[in-house]
Amino acid sequence: MSNHTFEAQRLLHELGFESEIYAQILGPGVEGRVRPIAALAEYASTERWLLYQCSIGSPVADAFGADPGRKLLDYHNITPAELVERWIPPLGDESRLGRQQLRSLAPLVPFAFADSEFNASELRDFGFAHAEVVSVLIESANLDVGADPDALDRLELAKSDGGSDWLFVGQVAPHKAQHEIVAALACYRKAYPDRARLHLVGRPMGSAYLDSVVRFAGSLDLASAVELPGSVPAPELSAYYESADVFVCLSHHEGFCVPIVEAMARGLSVVAADVAAVPGTLGDAGVLLKRRDPVYVAAAIHELLADRATRASLVRRGLDRAKLFSLDAARVAFRRAITEAVSERHA
Repeated sequence: MSNHTFEAQRLLHELGFESEIYAQILGPGVEGRVRPIAALAEYASTERWLLYQCSIGSPVADAFGADPGRKLLDYHNITPAELVERWIPPLGDESRLGRQQLRSLAPLVPFAFADSEFNASELRDFGFAHAEVVSVLIESANLDVGADPDALDRLELAKSDGGSDWLFVGQVAPHKAQHEIVAALACYRKAYPDRARLHLVGRPMGSAYLDSVVRFAGSLDLASAVELPGSVPAPELSAYYESADVFVCLSHHEGFCVPIVEAMARGLSVVAADVAAVPGTLGDAGVLLKRRDPVYVAAAIHELLADRATRASLVRRGLDRAKLFSLDAARVAFRRAITEAVSERHA
């Protein structure tokens, strides 16, 4: 979301707007680019527009709501509390708060954006009068950068022992359900003569769930077959995409799922659970699973990997579909939405 916000600021500058970014938490590397939310009130005015990037409950929402400026909201979705609170109780509280704040903000925001139609539908349910789909401004480096040669050599060396490579990219978090992919891998390796490997790339959302996934893989005798490298630089991520045979997503909730677009853009076939925004992102360019039990998932992946013609067809569709979510296409949609939002009709 940080990349999306910086790109949005660049586009606002192109449109002739002055733009500042305010945040509650200022992470490393944003010095001089992001101001603390406490500074928002310094330039309070009914003449300025505020664009709130919403993805969790936050004091930023309260500051946004209290400000006299005209308001826009960009919704990146809030994971339902019941999917995360068992593992990270404070995150469950923040999720509930975020949804409460959305209901309070709805009457104050005449124009809202959402990453997907799934997200836009949620905004309408919260009471937002106007919710338009504007695709996320995807970090192009993840699509354009070449693969790290050392990482690619390491991954290709593992392939020399045979077997397919499965990939999922996303936070190691309970709602992403990495443990279910591990279970499917265990079934797959027992049912088929394929020493498949699984790469779960992404930073952990706390240690409890990460540790559980590692222990679960070990209990299934998969410690050497399941890799969790954490967050990796773009060239290394590119190597994972390039060496993989299939992208597997069993998330219980996604507001868009950028990695699915990255996989399609790189010519990687996709198997994903048919939930939330995933079907809207994947379309007919991959295998959508109506069930998620591990035997069924394993069989679906085996069928796809064994059918070269189907895989080739899905890859072609994926390459075409990824273009719908390209950075250039998203830039056009964002410029159009901003122009409409600040027009006299919504002013």
